[in-house]
Amino acid sequence: MKRILLISFLTCAVFISSNMTANAFNLNFKKAQISYEKNIKLEEKQIRETMNSQLRFANKHNLEGLSSIYSNNFVNNDGFDKKVYLKLVEDTWETYPDISYNTEIKEIDINGNYASVEVYETAVAVAYDTINDVKIAGELNSFAKGIYHFEKVGNKWLMISENMLEETSTLKYGDARYLHLHLNVPKQIPAGKDYSSTLTIDAPKNLMAIGAINREKIVYPQNKPEESFRVLSDDNRLERIFTANDENVNEYNIASVAIARSLGEGDDAKVYMNGAAFVMTRINVIPQNTMIKLEEENAKAK
Repeated sequence: MKRILLISFLTCAVFISSNMTANAFNLNFKKAQISYEKNIKLEEKQIRETMNSQLRFANKHNLEGLSSIYSNNFVNNDGFDKKVYLKLVEDTWETYPDISYNTEIKEIDINGNYASVEVYETAVAVAYDTINDVKIAGELNSFAKGIYHFEKVGNKWLMISENMLEETSTLKYGDARYLHLHLNVPKQIPAGKDYSSTLTIDAPKNLMAIGAINREKIVYPQNKPEESFRVLSDDNRLERIFTANDENVNEYNIASVAIARSLGEGDDAKVYMNGAAFVMTRINVIPQNTMIKLEEENAKAK
């Protein structure tokens, strides 16, 4: 009987000891989890402050302040380093002196000293041009969806790269400000593959519209392509077929539209251009991987 009681006693002791160990482990785990979550919230707060600083410097056109957020090793998915990237920003400010930006943070993912921030970005500005010897104002609207990548250096989060997933900008002058333009292109395409680009507009029937669609590789400095304007079809559509470049460089598709109104009839009719519009959309080109070899090719090589 004593033997049985002793075994029972030892079993209870082991059980109690195990429970105490498990409870201590759970307590330590919860403490570690709370500490981890607290640290993540702190890091996320710092990243949001960095993003807010980026927006503030951009809207104040403070290039020096903006530069402090980017790592010296920064490079974006177009292959532009920090120097070229900031030069393009500066050129944009000179072209559109009143441009203003807005950033909406969609998600922040932190992994140790690295983080990614998914954002929606918009920009608006006023532009000026001359049509029929008259200076007119235009409206620039831009939308982009992208991911910024950060690295923590010391106690500071620095931007090390940018991956622009989508990007569309429209610039409209005169009566074209009231037109709706849509440029239908793929968001990404394998290098060397054909794709179609279709422009549609909602121009009234009493307006004549001519347009052009061109492709421009995203390089620096940029080369302006020659435009070949054509009259849009009866359904106000224009389409072109392009072949994605095989140089592994991202592209812009740019559509240009001019609208005109005819006054008078017959030989006395005069045509006046009273608006112009441009829409630009990014196409990310998927690079060719020349290191992939099929098993059949490997077999032949043997």
